[in-house]
Amino acid sequence: MRLLALLCLLVLAAPAKAAAPEQHYLDLRDRYIAKFSNAKESDEIYRQHDAAVNELTGVLRGLIGPVAIKGLPAEGKSNVDTLFRSDSGFGHLDGLSFASEGDKMQAVVTTTGLLKHWLGEHRDDGMPQESGAALKSDRFYYYAIQDAAFAIYAELPIAKPARASVAAAVLGVRGNGDLKGPPDEIDVVAIQGDNVYFLAAREVVKTTPIPACEKVWKQMMAKPVDKKDPRGEMTREDKAMTAFTSCFAKEAPSQSWYAAAVKKAQSQLERLPLR
Repeated sequence: MRLLALLCLLVLAAPAKAAAPEQHYLDLRDRYIAKFSNAKESDEIYRQHDAAVNELTGVLRGLIGPVAIKGLPAEGKSNVDTLFRSDSGFGHLDGLSFASEGDKMQAVVTTTGLLKHWLGEHRDDGMPQESGAALKSDRFYYYAIQDAAFAIYAELPIAKPARASVAAAVLGVRGNGDLKGPPDEIDVVAIQGDNVYFLAAREVVKTTPIPACEKVWKQMMAKPVDKKDPRGEMTREDKAMTAFTSCFAKEAPSQSWYAAAVKKAQSQLERLPLR
């Protein structure tokens, strides 16, 4: 009986022990968020904030381990770059961030545990809670990095590496204003073991308008605004954008630039250390 009880304790303790490093990071992050979000801003507070971000970076490096992504710096920094709740960039995906000059290419490497926790934190933002569904959502690519919104125009079919459990790629537009325009950003995500890799690259493919979809946009925008809706014109534009991107996703495979976009997505995936 004593041996059986000991085995039960070991089994029960194993998951908790496995999650301990991630929980340590989250506890530390949350303590700092509480501290800085309630503090009066000053040069000293900013100095302490930067030191806290550096400390979190060190914890993440120990948690995730060394990462080598082709074309990006060898050492990552915390993708959570602000611990002030009031900042516009608050709430980015927890993980190590690697960026090229000008941020035209940016990667985030995290763990499946941190990803799951982060999805839960954004539940009220309409974030899907299952990772597969999240990777098909505009919201994942919007909230994960930078401070700019993102609209998915099409999913791109890529070959999943043998050791990866998940591989996804999307074509879209990122920006702080109008998201209707020729999509030029390709984002890829792969999950291998406990590691999650996210790579976003802007201005990597040239696309052209699709006449049939432009027609859909014009038809939707020509509809009268619902005067009972306080968001009125914004609701109409949201519906037009949904119809437009749905059309774009359907028509994209028949476009002359599509093969090049798929090839580029595959080459972006191959930058990641998935072997």
